[in-house]
Amino acid sequence: MANFYTDNAGLKFQLSHPLMKKIVTLKENNFADKDKYDYAPHDFEDTVDSYDKVLEIIGEICGDVLAPNAEGVDHDGPQVENNRVIYAPGTQRNLDAITQAGVYGLSLPREYGGLNFSMIPYVMAAEVVSRADTGFANIWGLQDCAETIHEFASKELKEEFLPRINKGATCSMDLTEPDAGSDLQAVMLKATYNEKDGWWYLNGVKRFITNGDAEIKLVLARSEEGTSDGRGLSYFVCENPKDASMKVRRIEDKLGIKGSPTCELVFTNVKAKLVGDRKLGLIKYVMSLMNGARLGVGAQSVGVSEAAYREALAYAKDRRQFGKAIIEFPAVYELISVIKAKLDASRALLYETTRFVDVYKAYAIVAEERALDKEEKEDAKKYQRLADGFTPLTKLFGSEYANQNAYDCIQVHGGSGFMKDYTCERLFRDARILTIYEGTSQLQTVAAIRHVTTGTYLAQIRHYQDEKILPELAGLRTNLIALTDLYEKTVNKVVETKNNEYIDFQARRMVEMAGHIIMCYLLLMDSTRDSQFTKSAEVYLNYAKAEIIRHSSFIESFDIESIGVYKQV
Repeated sequence: MANFYTDNAGLKFQLSHPLMKKIVTLKENNFADKDKYDYAPHDFEDTVDSYDKVLEIIGEICGDVLAPNAEGVDHDGPQVENNRVIYAPGTQRNLDAITQAGVYGLSLPREYGGLNFSMIPYVMAAEVVSRADTGFANIWGLQDCAETIHEFASKELKEEFLPRINKGATCSMDLTEPDAGSDLQAVMLKATYNEKDGWWYLNGVKRFITNGDAEIKLVLARSEEGTSDGRGLSYFVCENPKDASMKVRRIEDKLGIKGSPTCELVFTNVKAKLVGDRKLGLIKYVMSLMNGARLGVGAQSVGVSEAAYREALAYAKDRRQFGKAIIEFPAVYELISVIKAKLDASRALLYETTRFVDVYKAYAIVAEERALDKEEKEDAKKYQRLADGFTPLTKLFGSEYANQNAYDCIQVHGGSGFMKDYTCERLFRDARILTIYEGTSQLQTVAAIRHVTTGTYLAQIRHYQDEKILPELAGLRTNLIALTDLYEKTVNKVVETKNNEYIDFQARRMVEMAGHIIMCYLLLMDSTRDSQFTKSAEVYLNYAKAEIIRHSSFIESFDIESIGVYKQV
């Protein structure tokens, strides 16, 4: 029997990080629930043991149910019948298995039927689900909607919807429209309040909605007459009506993640309830949801990279040419080593980001119970700033590396990889969306560049520089210090121009330089705690060094006036 959690030493390792004690203590509010719920943990060790056991259950379901169903789901896909979605048979079996195991709502409070887990085990679960079936990871991961309801909705709405989600009710976040993709300020689906019955009514069209026929829906809609920007948008929750007031017009025929139904929806007087306050739908609530979704795509991406690495390694060991296994050829073992290094680097970044998110979100929950003292407020502010800076890096690098690793996995397979007989062909198709949805790589750069120009990344890199490491890793750190100095010099050269267009033009290069250095340091620190990461630290540093020097060289030799050439397209 396969278990996608226990077969991966790099996952359980994350539960032993030094910051976990702080995260757990905050999340459990000093274990206040131990006298209210018989399944609540009594101390740190008890909490981590709970994480471990639940992840074992999810890992087993992934290995024994989701992964074996993945090819069938990819082939069958969902269908539309009478304006409703019918999941592929394998997808329904996946949902049944996950629901029966009771592993929905991991991070929600126990008062609503959740397990009150921190974000770390939740993201780990998302990673192993994605490794098994990337498309199903979307359906499973949309329980993130529960976090938005918990964070912003009234107590009445929490009590109405959260227990249902914890019991397996499916969710969707209905944001985009035919003329409002990345530009959500252009959303025009209309919300009208009826004073007689106290309901809001939704009318309009949504497009590219993942799991669009879900049971519980969060909908971004225009509630303010005469507005055309984000200030006129509010957020609503509604049950999927079983009558004709909401129709699934069609399911998109996609390149990959075929098991996840991407729908076009028509709303005609659909009854809904307001989440939080009017006019804050996009400005506050969706932005919060999107940050969580980007972390989810980071986990999804690492899951794809893990699957690609395993497929490439297994094939290279098994395939023989010229009398020996192809993994013995330098061109092949280098390729697989780089796949593994990118996998370990993106995973290290994913969980570092998740720890930052965990801390600041835990402080927010504590603040609901009591006032934070000055030191706690400063700590919460620090971790929120780090989470804001690291989240776009995680989405950017994780998704780009998932695509590169899936591509290289096919290359290891040669001609066989181009055939549907091998898993790598599906992985390649599934990976392609990761750099696009929940904010393209270009939009992640827009989000990240201010942390380059304001020094957030550099300050954190210098902090990592001072961390204790094993003596035998000192040479790697010396290299990183030199690369950091080069990064700082390059950034200063660009920022000193005070030319915003030029800064934006060079943004991707500067963001990537920062990301490479950060991931190198994370691997260095992980190698100090566990030697399993030492090889990846060495391989990734060689790769990163070449990339950083390339970007720096481009910027150093670039004539600012040459931007005009690029604009003549």
